[in-house]
Amino acid sequence: MSGFALHTLFDLLAWGAAALAALWLTRVRKIAFPPVTTELAYVAALVLGAGTGAVLFGTLNMIVSGVPAVARSIEGGIAGAILGVELYKQATGVSLRTGARFALPLAVGVAVGRIGCHLAGLEDFTHGTPTALPWAHDFGDGVPRHPVQLYESAAMAAFALVYVIKVSNRDAAWIDRGFYLAVGFYGLQRFVWEFFKPYGTILGPFTVFHLLSAVLVAWAVAMLVTAQHAGDADDRAAAEI
Repeated sequence: MSGFALHTLFDLLAWGAAALAALWLTRVRKIAFPPVTTELAYVAALVLGAGTGAVLFGTLNMIVSGVPAVARSIEGGIAGAILGVELYKQATGVSLRTGARFALPLAVGVAVGRIGCHLAGLEDFTHGTPTALPWAHDFGDGVPRHPVQLYESAAMAAFALVYVIKVSNRDAAWIDRGFYLAVGFYGLQRFVWEFFKPYGTILGPFTVFHLLSAVLVAWAVAMLVTAQHAGDADDRAAAEI
């Protein structure tokens, strides 16, 4: 099977695994998440934002790296989806935080999808830089490289495990704010792995995805802080009643 076919297969598996994770949490574990709108415009904003972000940042990174080609990026898709939803909410006056139920699907989807990136080989351009470490992987050109896709897969799988334990124990903070934790953790680990990739830099030693990772972490921290303040205000109001 070609690298492209393998990548496509694992993209589909990632989407399927993410959907099953969401169903398992709500139908089997009976986790009660904050309400989310199911309006078609909301879904459209999410999908359009994800698709645009994936292609925009994936292609930009290729250009910066001296390989002019259209490409897709998981991280760009995450950022685009967040921006699309936030713009939709601003335009429609929606104040509810709608991301909670997407935390585990995000982590599981990335963990599965990155395996496909690894199996796709050099043509996928997500491989790591050369290394002499014993777990280095040779993609067929005789150069041992960091299996950086598997680093990311393992990191997000570990987050998914911790998340499942926390929400299974009915930890309210993880249930309500899990998506911000997932995005923040994703951005943090992705920032680290970028140092092991052959991408062109755009600001000092930093790549396009270093900068995007920093933005995602900053957004996640801001949302966690404001969520905490909102929770504290609710607690004070309840105490006064």
